[in-house]
Amino acid sequence: QVQLVESGGGLVQAGDSLRLSCAASGRTFSRYGMGWFRQAPGKEREFAAAIAWSSGITYYANSVKCRFTISRDNAKNTAYLQINSLEPEDTAVYYCAAIGRGGGSVYYSTSYDYWGQGTQVTVSS
Repeated sequence: QVQLVESGGGLVQAGDSLRLSCAASGRTFSRYGMGWFRQAPGKEREFAAAIAWSSGITYYANSVKCRFTISRDNAKNTAYLQINSLEPEDTAVYYCAAIGRGGGSVYYSTSYDYWGQGTQVTVSS
């Protein structure tokens, strides 16, 4: 079992930056790939970014790859999502998730085994 807790969200202005954190506890964090998804009001949850469990290879949705940076610190059992140049369209609840080794595609939410409760990001224009 892996427990995930997101933090770092809030109300910001367009153009600002945020760093979201995802603290993990439970099973060995370093054995899981980590992903970030977001869900805007009235929309489906969508993939934003992911990072592999060992190689550190990163994956991004085309819509965010110029502004989002995912990283992880296995010593701290924490994953991060740096978001720059925030836009009102980035307003959403942001979720982190853990995918076990040998899991499916990191782009699909159904591939992930564990989820956090989400952190709200609201961007005002």
